[in-house]
Amino acid sequence: MGEERMGDCWSSTKDQFDNLEKHTQWGIEYLEKYSKFVKERSEIETSYAKQIRNLSKKYQPKKNSREEEESKYTFCRAFLTTLNELNDYAGQHEVIAENLTSQIISELSRYLQELKSERKSHFHDGRKAQQHIESLWKQLESSKRRFERDCKEADRAQQYFEKMDADINVTKADVEKARQQAQMRHQMAADSKSDYSAYLQKFNQEQNEHYFTVIPNIFQKLQDMEEKRIERIGVCMQTFADVDRQVLPIVGKCLDGMTKAAESIEPKTDSKQVVESYKSGFEPPGDVEFEDYGQAMKRTASETSLSRETKEKPTGKSKGKLWPFIKNKNKLSLKLGSGPEDFSHLPPEQRRKKLQGKLDDLNKDIQKEMDQRDALTKMKDVYVKNPQMGDPASVDPRLSEIGQNIEKLQSEVQKFEGWLAEVEERMPSKSDTHRRSGLYETQNNTAVSNNCAQDRESPDGSYTEEQNSETQVKANINPNPNPNPVPTSSTPEFDDEFDDEETLPTIGTCKALYPFEGHNEGTIAVAEGELLYVIEEDKGDGWTRVRRNEDEEGYVPTSYVEVFLETNAKGAMTYI
Repeated sequence: MGEERMGDCWSSTKDQFDNLEKHTQWGIEYLEKYSKFVKERSEIETSYAKQIRNLSKKYQPKKNSREEEESKYTFCRAFLTTLNELNDYAGQHEVIAENLTSQIISELSRYLQELKSERKSHFHDGRKAQQHIESLWKQLESSKRRFERDCKEADRAQQYFEKMDADINVTKADVEKARQQAQMRHQMAADSKSDYSAYLQKFNQEQNEHYFTVIPNIFQKLQDMEEKRIERIGVCMQTFADVDRQVLPIVGKCLDGMTKAAESIEPKTDSKQVVESYKSGFEPPGDVEFEDYGQAMKRTASETSLSRETKEKPTGKSKGKLWPFIKNKNKLSLKLGSGPEDFSHLPPEQRRKKLQGKLDDLNKDIQKEMDQRDALTKMKDVYVKNPQMGDPASVDPRLSEIGQNIEKLQSEVQKFEGWLAEVEERMPSKSDTHRRSGLYETQNNTAVSNNCAQDRESPDGSYTEEQNSETQVKANINPNPNPNPVPTSSTPEFDDEFDDEETLPTIGTCKALYPFEGHNEGTIAVAEGELLYVIEEDKGDGWTRVRRNEDEEGYVPTSYVEVFLETNAKGAMTYI
């Protein structure tokens, strides 16, 4: 058993000092290689987390009005949730990088310094022991050579003495001298023998201790050091896996959040939201009337003079499409979020929603200001009861400022409530829709019987027959209207409408139902209740061309005016 244990110990390789030195150096280099591997993995995790965060940030909705619109849809909210979860997911990779650095890389760096120092110490002791045994070996060899030399000298001296003693011609003094020399050489040989024996005994003792005690102890320390190094690599590899395993629950939650966000998408809800976002409040146009051109010969000259001029005038516009299918080539600024303060540029339904949203925001602001006022009032009461806590008068300026803010906000609320009431009052109800549908049937029958063509497609689709009121409004505007007023210069945005046209005749009148600012080029500002001339009816794009006087003309939204076409121009039909 002792031999088996001895075979598992590095002391059995006591003659392989240089090879063990190379092996331990390779072990340290391998540990450094593993540390470098973990460091590169940490850098990859950091870079990956940074790229994921940048990706999430890149696709985050911008801080503008479009963000508010996107937040209404479930799929947009789900995507935003996915981006936020992805950002948290990137954070977990940053945690992996931090834990790899703190738990492995830093520890290995410190351990490598200790390992190198310990290895250096052990091999220094080993070399010192080797140098010591080599020194003893040299001393033994020296004493051995001296003993050999002295023995040879003693033999030669003895032989010389015997030769001198046998020679009768040699004097007695020379013989004695030779005898003394031989004795001296023998004594030196004996001394050398003693020294050699002592050195030999010492060397054998030291050599035995060197190979069975000193070197085994050093090699045992090196073995313990190497086993600790291997164990440390194993611990680091386990930590390497645990670092990933620790973040898996949170990563799982991030992925669950993404899945939950995806499951929250509701196509039906988003479809309803599209209706809510773009519902205009306009009524669909009525049926297109039959235009009987075969009856034109029966008209009198007085009845057809103006209408013939109008119809023979090439407009360059197609009226074959109904208003929902005609693109607004004028590209006026009718986007949500732009326009005047009262949102008068928007269709009725969208305007109502915008005004209601503005009122909700103002009421929230008023509530905040009132909460602040209540808090300051309580603070003032405390100061009054306990003057040492503060001066009650110091709160008055802030209370006054809040009071002014509340008054301003309440004034804004009244203003927007007035606009909202105006919109809701003028928006058609379901009963109005049925009434206008029946009225349109009557108008249609009347128009066909009178052989009068009506090619009008209005965004709200309402048609009324008010010949008397039309004539009355015309008389109020201009008792003697000039059928050929001087045209004004066209605006750049409507050049395709105005460039090649001559002076347009007046084909009717209109009354503004709502105020219109007319900020865009080609449009004209009108006040509520203002009476204007109609010089070009709506061609299906939602705009009617009007003239105020000989110097002012432009386009206004058809839904903002009540139009009265002249009898000989459009069959005396009125629409709003």
